[in-house]
Amino acid sequence: MIQRRAFLKSSLLLASSSLSLPGFANQLANNASAATASGDCCLRFYNTHTGEKLKSTFWAEGEFIPDALKDINKVLRDHRSNKIADIDPQLLLLLGQLNDKLDNSKELHIISGYRAPESNAFLRSHGSGGVAKRSLHMDGKAIDIRLPGTDLRTLHKAAMSLKGGGVGYYASSQFVHMDTGRVRYW
Repeated sequence: MIQRRAFLKSSLLLASSSLSLPGFANQLANNASAATASGDCCLRFYNTHTGEKLKSTFWAEGEFIPDALKDINKVLRDHRSNKIADIDPQLLLLLGQLNDKLDNSKELHIISGYRAPESNAFLRSHGSGGVAKRSLHMDGKAIDIRLPGTDLRTLHKAAMSLKGGGVGYYASSQFVHMDTGRVRYW
């Protein structure tokens, strides 16, 4: 129970400033409730840059699983600098909801998870379109994904329907961006 309390406390401290603490706690609880509809929440990842694969049940019996979160953090690390950061559990719950919405049990292909500030600055300076100066990737609150076999527009629409944060459509790069910031679409 202490681990769960410590985790929830740290999650609340990382909450977006656009949400009040009670609002964030309610949103996390609502998404956790959705995740528990099937009892567990499991995600499958394929990191397109490192070739790593992971199947991880990160939520079970009403709690996050710390070791599973660590494994996810590693797979979603910045592949340029090899730096690891905590990924927002809310983002993981959103990905679980996305899988449920699409009835998906296949691997989500990860284009970008956590991005270290120096990697973000490098991408901005080299003209990579759509890289925000204060990207939520640097806070572990954003992910760029694709799902082979699923039309990118379908993936985009499903992500938007969750109303869990920002969702971007990048047709030329073949990925959808999801984050736990304020709800907005592009």
